[in-house]
Amino acid sequence: MPELAEVEYYRKRWLPAMGQSVERIRLHPEKRIFRGVDSTALARDLTGSTFTAALRHGKQMCFRFGDRHWLGVHLGMTGKLRFASDAIQQAKHDHLVLDMQGGGSMVFSDPRLFGRILYANTAAVVPDWWRDLPPEVLSKEFTQEWMNGFLDRRAGAPIKAVLLMQERFPGIGNWMADEILWRARIHPATRAGRISRVKRRRLYACIREVSEDALAVIGTEWNRPPDDWLFNHRWKDGGQCPKTGGRLRRESIGGRTTCWSPKWQQLRV
Repeated sequence: MPELAEVEYYRKRWLPAMGQSVERIRLHPEKRIFRGVDSTALARDLTGSTFTAALRHGKQMCFRFGDRHWLGVHLGMTGKLRFASDAIQQAKHDHLVLDMQGGGSMVFSDPRLFGRILYANTAAVVPDWWRDLPPEVLSKEFTQEWMNGFLDRRAGAPIKAVLLMQERFPGIGNWMADEILWRARIHPATRAGRISRVKRRRLYACIREVSEDALAVIGTEWNRPPDDWLFNHRWKDGGQCPKTGGRLRRESIGGRTTCWSPKWQQLRV
């Protein structure tokens, strides 16, 4: 599942079309990624409109056309955005293609159809489904106190599961949560209510640090993270901790496969 940085990378794939008008729209309206969407209105309203803004919030994207047409994109597990500089033939999994006046095409493809398209026609600053999203983890609204309050309300849950709750930590997915906890030296099975104030300050700092690092390394040009991250060592059994050289452990915590370093992240009971 794409996380904050991967989604930012794909948001930027459509930026070459900024300022251009939509000449034609091709889509597969019967596909479930358009569930709940008036695809006829989407195609009618966007045709002739100018691409004016590209936003990202956590794992979601929102693109504005003109001053009142909003296209929401959630990639799901296999969704991708790309910009084709030349005219293309719509492929089987290209479920939405916006042919631009400049000759290129904005394409959303999704082989497994786990993604979703949203559409709104509104003069509001942003559509309802965008306005009600929680604060981004790098925003000024995402404060230490705000995070502490949520951890207290989820005191009995393992911190790995808590970090994956998109209603409070938008954009943080499986690998980012493991990276955050590894840098903070917190065992992923630690109950949120058992994390000390000192460790919470470190956790908050690492949430911001990992988010910033991920955006800089992956969100820019999909570069490979350096080997002093957990990222490059977490994907298979037998990996070694970059800090201790000890063997990493992988098992399901909170319903998700989790990787940690037992020597570096000791469980406090």
